[in-house]
Amino acid sequence: MNTALWIAQILLAITFLVVGFAKSTFSRQKLINTKQTGVVDLPIHLVRFIGLSEIMASFGLVLPWYLHIAPILTPLAAGGLSVIMILAAMSHRQLNEPKNVRNNIILLCICLFVAIGRLTEIQL
Repeated sequence: MNTALWIAQILLAITFLVVGFAKSTFSRQKLINTKQTGVVDLPIHLVRFIGLSEIMASFGLVLPWYLHIAPILTPLAAGGLSVIMILAAMSHRQLNEPKNVRNNIILLCICLFVAIGRLTEIQL
């Protein structure tokens, strides 16, 4: 189980690091051109905030658990990304983009797997 959680954590961290970097630096049009169409109705400052949050969460998915420093931050990061994925799926549903909704749901499930899996391992 630990190996599966680590694989999920690393894949999520890479995904959200890349996507977060794009949201924090790309123009709205470049984001839309790279199929991140959920940003079309959002203020650019909110898009930047989401991007920075995704970058920080990508570090939170791996570093606290790996370093054994405040490991509770790992399931919290996964939980926060779960919320972002729910909101992203709602946004893509309004834009009638079923493939993007499907992708958001897949990422949501992986985030929940990490959040629940790591929460059960925490020694309080």
